[in-house]
Amino acid sequence: MIVNTELEQKGNLFPSQIIKFKKDVDTLYFYTENNVVLQLTVLRDSVLRFRYSTTGTFDNDFSYAITKYASTGYNKLEISENDECFTITTSKLRCEVSKKDARVSIYDVKTDELINEDEIGFHWEESYEYGGNIVKMSKVVNERESYFGLGDKPEHLNLKGKRFQNWVTDSYAYGKETDPIYKAIPFFTGLHHGKAYGIFFDNTFRSYFDFGQERRNVTSFWAQGGEMNYYFIYGPQMQDVVESYTDLTGKPHQLPPLWALGFHQCKWSYYPEAEVKAVTSKFRELQIPCDAIYLDIDYMDGFRCFTWNKEHFPDPKRMVQELYDDGFKTVAIIDPGIKIDNEYDVFKEALDKDYFCKRADGPYMKGKVWPGECYFPDFTKPEVRDWWSGLFKELVEEIGVRGVWNDMNEPAVMEVPNKTFPDDVRHDYDGNPCSHRKAHNVYGMQMARATYHGMKKFNYPKRPFVITRAAYSGTQRYSSTWTGDNVATWEHLWIANVQAQRMAMSGFSFAGSDIGGFAEQPQGELFTRWIQLGIFHPFCRVHSSGDHGDQEPWAFDEDVTDVVRKFIEIRYQLLPYLYTAFWNLVEHGTPILKSLVMFDQEDNQTHYRTDEFVYGNQILVCPIQEPNAKGRRMYIPRGTWYNFWTDEVVDGGKEKWVDAEIDSMPIFIKEGAVIPKFPIQQYVGEKNIEELVLDVYFKTGKETSQLFDDAHDGYDYTKGRYSFRTFKLTGKTNELILQQHKEGKYEASYKTFKLNIHGLPFEINEIQLDNETISIEQLKVNGTVAMVVDKNFSEIHLIGK
Repeated sequence: MIVNTELEQKGNLFPSQIIKFKKDVDTLYFYTENNVVLQLTVLRDSVLRFRYSTTGTFDNDFSYAITKYASTGYNKLEISENDECFTITTSKLRCEVSKKDARVSIYDVKTDELINEDEIGFHWEESYEYGGNIVKMSKVVNERESYFGLGDKPEHLNLKGKRFQNWVTDSYAYGKETDPIYKAIPFFTGLHHGKAYGIFFDNTFRSYFDFGQERRNVTSFWAQGGEMNYYFIYGPQMQDVVESYTDLTGKPHQLPPLWALGFHQCKWSYYPEAEVKAVTSKFRELQIPCDAIYLDIDYMDGFRCFTWNKEHFPDPKRMVQELYDDGFKTVAIIDPGIKIDNEYDVFKEALDKDYFCKRADGPYMKGKVWPGECYFPDFTKPEVRDWWSGLFKELVEEIGVRGVWNDMNEPAVMEVPNKTFPDDVRHDYDGNPCSHRKAHNVYGMQMARATYHGMKKFNYPKRPFVITRAAYSGTQRYSSTWTGDNVATWEHLWIANVQAQRMAMSGFSFAGSDIGGFAEQPQGELFTRWIQLGIFHPFCRVHSSGDHGDQEPWAFDEDVTDVVRKFIEIRYQLLPYLYTAFWNLVEHGTPILKSLVMFDQEDNQTHYRTDEFVYGNQILVCPIQEPNAKGRRMYIPRGTWYNFWTDEVVDGGKEKWVDAEIDSMPIFIKEGAVIPKFPIQQYVGEKNIEELVLDVYFKTGKETSQLFDDAHDGYDYTKGRYSFRTFKLTGKTNELILQQHKEGKYEASYKTFKLNIHGLPFEINEIQLDNETISIEQLKVNGTVAMVVDKNFSEIHLIGK
């Protein structure tokens, strides 16, 4: 459905003059002459909700996206009116609603700058085919406005001038600009004049976003059914917007187990058991760290979910335990299609309990997937989710599988033109019955939700680990994700980089790609460069179709294996840094990856960068994305940065050539950073860590760093048994002060920190440790200054000559 200037002549309808106003605590109602009602709710000083009804009444207010834990409350709410408009003022926003036509304008209350305003605003068109309305909203594009977000779109980070749709789709071997693909996240951030805001259009029907493509001065979004229901979120920093959106739709329910942040190996398919063991043994033989091995659909009996092929896996419990004893956690795939087979217990139980989706006229929804003809559980029904969760008892509690990945849950159906359920399939939708037109985009989310609860129950007291391919806003509460069936090409390496950044700015940080490409076969150089990028993605997994050759780290040549090992070891060294970033994600909704525009939105040069990103808060990464490259030009953001490999200090705010042979890639550390590192391990928990390295990068000025630690699994951290350390660095011409503050009741196994101090501009004459002078003979100087201190030090003071 296209928004254009001839809308009124094409049967589109618009709100008319406001004739009535009503206030109910934090919710305002504006009634117009033609029966439109605008419901405006002030959720927070910076978050407003807009709902429109064209009938004078609203449907049941239900959303899968909004979490019950979302923050609410405001410091100020004032309402006034004049001849032209109603004005709603909070401590951060001023919202004006025109009496003439209910159009909305929103201002920064402190600077009086216009942030966002309606163009036509809300309008709609009756849907004669399905009933209800096609609901639409159009906004004015501000001068030099940029747009970011929308989930996994394989497109330039800046969405300006583009159009997209949200309809989760199984999109094998998708390419750059393919739309739609696997996820529907109808949330974007707008940025202009140094200020950022977000809009979350919480409508699960097929929806569309036009960022000034049809008309350069108009951004519009619309859906083929349901309500015009959107949330306006003000920053003014992009990170503030994303954190507020994540607060609204939910932060991950708990930290992942630390092993889930290690390196994972997957293939379609590793079977029989002997091949699984051969792969895992090779990792240990070659000393390449790895924490998880995956079983694709061939572990099942005829692709029947929750079964085992006893010919290939005669004793799965024994195998899973043996793998675990060698440091490998087993992750198994589970799809939504349940084979039609009266000898299959899962099918019979779901049939007896009437848990399968049905067509409009009564028959079950039947479609072909890997097992053949299947029925599909209605995961939008609470009883079905509870039943599905219970099915994991044997797989998880008894056999010992530690993770589950949900695939084909768009839902994907083979040999049908639209690749999914017909529109007339019916769903319970948690007591709000509807067609598949409304439930399609949340089907995979609700499957992941049910899987999560099963994993959480039967894996207790360990934390659950779930991966999903399909997602709607809010799925990040339950699951990690990957970007689907990509291809072993250099273009897809670029796509993977952009997708992971975009997912992070869309509230879904725990994401990664199939490293090396799922379809086709990478050359060793491409595989190496992809590993180099992948170790900086929160979810780090090699996966391939297996149709085109092997894709393990040793599958190419010895040089490739050595470089791959080197970078996977860097991943494991940086696990405490990544784990701290996850703590900030779970506590505050802070994105783990930050595109340069999020890192420094005031610098206009960052608005169209796609390659460089900041990992956590202090590590700048830029992958090599072309073959035969000896380096590349990259943009160094403003500030001062240390080359990770050489300690060369570079000033940012400009492009710079960076050398990067095949065994290297551009990595920089922000000055003043304190980067925690583990010793290299073959898997999480292999070693009892007795000393933690802190790489300290000198800065003239101040910088704060963090280190979170706990038992790396379980829930004790929720009861205060964690350690959260804050390091405050102050650098001067002739001295360096490092202060530490610690919170929490957890005591890590390590007793000492080894400090490696980089870039110290003076020769040390005196060292004070917690106000006591100690001998400078403790220092080791080999390019960097190193010293070992008790982990609970309060202040280190290095004084120059």
